[in-house]
Formats: sequence, C-alpha cells, structure tokens
Amino acid sequence: MRFSVYQVSRRGGRSINEDRVGYCFTPDSVLLGLADGMGGHPRGDVAAQLALQTVSAMFQREAQPALEDVRGFLRRAVQAAHEQIHRYAHDQRLGDFPRTTVVLCVLQKGVAQWVHVGDSRLYYLREGRLLTRTLDHSHAEQRLLQAASGATRAGGASPRAPNRNVLYTCLGSPQAPFVEVGVPHTLRQGDVLMLCSDGLWSQVEESMIVHLLSERALSDAIPELVERALRNRPVESDNVTALAIEWEADAERETSQWVSTENLAPGVFASTFQAGLPDTGIDDLDDAAIERSIAEINEAIRRTAAKK
Repeated sequence: MRFSVYQVSRRGGRSINEDRVGYCFTPDSVLLGLADGMGGHPRGDVAAQLALQTVSAMFQREAQPALEDVRGFLRRAVQAAHEQIHRYAHDQRLGDFPRTTVVLCVLQKGVAQWVHVGDSRLYYLREGRLLTRTLDHSHAEQRLLQAASGATRAGGASPRAPNRNVLYTCLGSPQAPFVEVGVPHTLRQGDVLMLCSDGLWSQVEESMIVHLLSERALSDAIPELVERALRNRPVESDNVTALAIEWEADAERETSQWVSTENLAPGVFASTFQAGLPDTGIDDLDDAAIERSIAEINEAIRRTAAKK
C-alpha cells in the first residue's frame, strides 16, 4: 500500500478541544478514525479519546497483518467503544454519560469500508468530484432527506426547522448506538477520503471542500479548510478537525506525509492515535502537546519508510 495522509485539529472558541483524530496501519491494512466529543454532557474529550483508543487497540490486536472481516470488525469496534464509555462513566460515578460521535474507515485489499455514528463525516472524492459522503444522524439531515424524497407531514403543515446539532444517536448514550455501515468502494489511484468533525463541514461549503481537496495537495488543502472554518465563526467556532488520505499517492508530487507499507517488516504497527488513559490527566494535554506527539510519530514513520 502507498498513500499520503495529513491531519489537523484546532480548538475553536471552546475552552478545550474535544475532537480526537488519528490513523494507524500494518503492512496490509489502514485504519482512520475521528471522534467529536459532545458538549452538554460531561467529559466529551474523554469519550472521544476512549472511543479511538478502544478501536485502535482492537485493530492492533486483530490486524495480523490484515483484518479477516472488515465490516464485522468495524461494527464490533464501535460497540466496544460505546461499552467502554459506559464503563468509564460507571467507574467514575458520573451523573451522566460522556458522549461522542465517531467515523471510522479501513483501507484493505484495495477497498475502503467505513462506519459512522452521529454527524462526523466521511467524504470520498475521485477525479475532482464527490462520489459519496456519510449522512448525518441528526434530525436536520433526516428532514432534508424526507424533503428530497417528497415526503410531507399529514395536513401539509410546515414543521419548525430542527437544530442541526440535535442527534438521534451517538456513542455513550443510554441507548445502543445506531451504527451505519457504508457501501464498500474499490480504491483507485488518486482517490481522496476525508474524515472531519462538524466544526468543519458546517462552516465550509461542500463545493469548496471538493474544490480544495481536488486541486491542492493534502498538506495545503486540509489546513486551508480548517482555517476557513475557523474564520467563518471566529468567536464561537466549534473545534475543527480533519484527516485526509490520498490512495496510491505519487511520492514525487505529494508534499503531505507519505507512507509506503510495501517493505514494512511483519508485525509492524504504526499509529498517530493519542496515547494515555483518560484518568491520568487527559485535560492537561493541550493542543500543542497533541500536535508535537503527532509530529514525532509522523517523523518516525517517515524515517522508517526512507530506510526501506
């Protein structure tokens, strides 16, 4: 496998960044993940980190060097993350459950497969056009789909527009999450996939997302998208996080983090998912510390690839 990858997470107008993001890979499989801790409930940052740590740990254990059943893994991983959040809330005797959205994608054997819960999105582009994106698990998106299909309420009444932030499923809620599994897509050279939190897609037009991802290297496109989202709501902006990957990227052309797994030794596992347990000072990790950690891991991966 050969791909370029780039990720950015920025705190907006919030007191802390509750988004978490990362990727990991073995010689034969890649996992991308993003979680957005939900405000209005306690410790959303913990929920987001627990979710990705749980999934990453399962991937490391089961991708030896590839997953036997990708769809089955993704479903089980989301459920395990949900249960881990509940376990944490019980152990900490919290009055309410921490909650988070999540979107995960596995690239293996030339196929991309993904799942999501909530309104963190995956965008899939090919040759400058949007092939597909995930549909938000929100009442606002549900209403748009009903309108597009021509569905109307009895009596023709015009319902009040729902708040786009109101979700009907997430990880950590008392109810079991609704896990939506995407249709598998066969990867082609140059295909681009982006995972992002609602802090990005709610502030940047979809046409601009497609344009920048299609026309620029990921190392230029992702920071620009994040900055645009922050500028559009500079005072009360949400946290903004994005992770993008270009499949079979040309190392001579691409200036992003470039990875080739073709010569990795058996058993090698590399990850940018933030380490550390949520009860050992997670709130003390500022954005700079997270970025330093990601940069250090990326540089180690780059040096390893350069030696092969």
